[in-house]
Amino acid sequence: MTQQNIALVTGATKGIGREIARQFGGLGWTVLVAGRDLGRAETVVKELAEDGVDAAAIRVEVTDEASIAQAAAWIERTYGRLDVLVNNAAIIADGDGPVSEVPVDSLRAGFETNVFGLVATTQAMLPLLRRAEAARIVNLSSELASLSRVGDPESPMSTVLTTGYNTSKAAVNMVTVMLANELRSSGILVNAADPGNCATDMGGWDAPRTPAQGAAVVVRLATLPDDGPTGELHAEDGRLPW
Repeated sequence: MTQQNIALVTGATKGIGREIARQFGGLGWTVLVAGRDLGRAETVVKELAEDGVDAAAIRVEVTDEASIAQAAAWIERTYGRLDVLVNNAAIIADGDGPVSEVPVDSLRAGFETNVFGLVATTQAMLPLLRRAEAARIVNLSSELASLSRVGDPESPMSTVLTTGYNTSKAAVNMVTVMLANELRSSGILVNAADPGNCATDMGGWDAPRTPAQGAAVVVRLATLPDDGPTGELHAEDGRLPW
């Protein structure tokens, strides 16, 4: 892959998303910093520019298909293609909790952003990705989406009772596998990344991993060689079980 890749990162105004953008910039790439709030995205772009990163701000609200379509049209007019899509935008919805207690509306909100928004964004960007020589799609997932890990009573994952988040990320894993199968003949590699529990608004500021560590997993999957894996879930130490 060339040093002039164009990468779109959703949810890039803070946390892991912002760090992914910074690390892509360090590779010499053009980074499209996407967020719900254009002003916040522009602030991040200014900060990245101070480090020499070629970045542009773009508004992408993944639950608003008009916003996604406008972003895709702007990318097409401005760059003509997209080399890397990182579907990072995600939430833990208010009220998320155990299956016996979680409000159904909380489940809906989680799936709206984490699954439906991811699929809508990917669909809109695919025509641009197909124009690249070796495009990559990385979907942010979690070890909490691993049925093997959550189903093991000895695993700490079994004690995390965020039903909406866990199930929506498990759905992201299935979307990842199905899209990888669909695109196998195209040369586009599609994988899911588990950044681990990082010190962010979502992970909590006492989490053991840094955003930089979490972002590194994503960057590795975004820079895979042509014979790299597709349709897999990876963490820092390698492939995770489904």
